[in-house]
Amino acid sequence: MDVRHLELLRELADRGSVAAVAAATHRTPSAVSQQLRTAQRELGTELVRPHGRGIRLTDAGRLLAAEGVKVQVALADVQARWDEFRGAPAGTVAVAALPSAATFLVPGVEAALAGTGVDLRLSDVDRAEAEFGALTADHDVVVAHSLTSVRPAGTDGLAVVHLADEPLDVAMSPGHPLAKHRSVSADQVAGSPWIGVPRGYPFDTVLIGIEQATGAQLDVRQRIVDNRLVEALVAAGDRLAILPRFTTPVGDRLVLRPLTGVPAVRHVSAVLRPDVARRAAVRLVLDALRAAAADVEERHRAG
Repeated sequence: MDVRHLELLRELADRGSVAAVAAATHRTPSAVSQQLRTAQRELGTELVRPHGRGIRLTDAGRLLAAEGVKVQVALADVQARWDEFRGAPAGTVAVAALPSAATFLVPGVEAALAGTGVDLRLSDVDRAEAEFGALTADHDVVVAHSLTSVRPAGTDGLAVVHLADEPLDVAMSPGHPLAKHRSVSADQVAGSPWIGVPRGYPFDTVLIGIEQATGAQLDVRQRIVDNRLVEALVAAGDRLAILPRFTTPVGDRLVLRPLTGVPAVRHVSAVLRPDVARRAAVRLVLDALRAAAADVEERHRAG
């Protein structure tokens, strides 16, 4: 049994199409198709079958794809032990992180990695919660978030490392009538206009929770991804928004008030393929992420 065939089936299971596998592995679709035919011939069974305009794995193909993950984990363990035997870990670790979490995590990570021989290649991404898991096919570590679980939706079969729990507060201008309160309840905020996020994004879970708690339908005027734009719109008028406590600037333009009666804490986690999690350089980055998160949480508890 050729390990390369198992790796190919694993990639097909993760990426869903021959074209996507070809693009990710820098091959032509015809070369990927030829390797699939070779694998079927050598293994003596059908591994893929036509489905619509593409193909999908058979039961045999899905079995071998899943077992291929175990093989890759075992190989990664051997590589990690070999790297440790040879000395300190080195190399490049590709990290994709949502900007609002990267803002409080990455500066500390870069400081921790200075002089270690491990380089960080960062991409800033923002996705609906269920879309973060797919990014692990092209990145070593994906920093994601969820309001319902440490494990974000769509990450089954992946390694998940909890980093931080960050409160989400109600943002408003200092002149808003609710700004005089130390905290606000769902009933108090339900009647105000809102700036929200696209549906499926974790922060929208809080707005749904307010609606469920009050029976009211919120007046969401805009749905925007970029927190800096949300801050500007909230500061300029009477609208409210849900924003993260650790990185939202407060002062003359904006204030934050804790929300009571509705769950409003996001779980920030690192998501990665199980075999990638074994790499020594990746483990060093994970340690740095955990340390940076713990430092920020401690500073906000003390402050």
